[in-house]
Amino acid sequence: MNDLAPIGYAGRADRVRQRFDEAALLVTNLTNVRWLTGFTGSNGWVAVLPDRLVLGTDGRYRDRAETELADAGVDAEILTGFTRPEQHDQLIGTLRGLATVGAEAASITHAAWTSLAAEIDIVASDGHVEAERRVKDDGEVARIAEAARIADAALAAVAPTLGDGLTEVDVRDELDHRMRRLGAAGPSYDTIVATGPQNAARPHHEPGTRRIVEGDTVVIDVGALVDGYHSDMTRSYVVGDASAEQGEVYALVLEAQLAGLDAVSAGVAAREVDAVCRDIFEAAGRLDWYLHGTGHGVGLVIHEDPFHSRTSTQELLVGDVVTVEPGLYRSGFGGFRVEDLVVVTESGCRILTETSKDTPCLPSRPTT
Repeated sequence: MNDLAPIGYAGRADRVRQRFDEAALLVTNLTNVRWLTGFTGSNGWVAVLPDRLVLGTDGRYRDRAETELADAGVDAEILTGFTRPEQHDQLIGTLRGLATVGAEAASITHAAWTSLAAEIDIVASDGHVEAERRVKDDGEVARIAEAARIADAALAAVAPTLGDGLTEVDVRDELDHRMRRLGAAGPSYDTIVATGPQNAARPHHEPGTRRIVEGDTVVIDVGALVDGYHSDMTRSYVVGDASAEQGEVYALVLEAQLAGLDAVSAGVAAREVDAVCRDIFEAAGRLDWYLHGTGHGVGLVIHEDPFHSRTSTQELLVGDVVTVEPGLYRSGFGGFRVEDLVVVTESGCRILTETSKDTPCLPSRPTT
């Protein structure tokens, strides 16, 4: 990743400090720990104190923590406990004597909370790091864009084979393999390959052994993972010549998706992005074919704020990375979804996913 812009860790802790009122914040969500410090281990906590950071982890990660924090340029005290009681004592020792400590209640078990509350004054204080995590810096966008490029390249190689008699699992495995060969750590999520009149009607179908045949609608939802950052893209196809209804439904999905992209801009309510897509489907009499929201934020987590939904109260911000992904699904017909990943700008958005989605790319003719 040396050729990608560096991630801007400097100042993150100070920004988080401005958000909470307690004497300190205990960060236990591992994604938030990573965002603050660069530490990627599977066990750790961070105490955001008024004048310093403390990272606690276990003995497996002593050297890793030192290296990753140094690489990130993060100045923090690192505590390494080799037993659970030792780790507990280090945490309590870090927080003891402070006034009320805020903690991420959503990522602490009831048993752990009860144990902490017996020794320190602890209150729930969630969402502070997530609020700062939402807007991506140049280094983060660079990693998401690289993940999108890798997924584009993998799909470009695999999509022409959809008419070759492969199964859903065959296509999924080839996509995942190619993404790794192209430099990804792996898929961003469980790659979706949904085919035919039943499986393609399920937005989050898990690939199986069904063989792809002529006439199928095929929904492929694929993303890559680069340095912890996700990409997300969906393209839809028909194997062979599209029927009149398939062509009509695909054109409607594409119209809605392009309208959704046009609606994305800083200051726009996230629910409005959903509404412009939903209105197109309603006018066409197919709103009951729409089974999910229109998009979500993407970063160190594949689904994060903001969410394009009817109930959202959020507005888009410059630097949000979001999807726009309307789709239509009906058992007996199959389904189509078209999804792009974009960076929100002052005047619109910059699209990161480049795979063609125009009508001419819809039919994928069998090679037999």
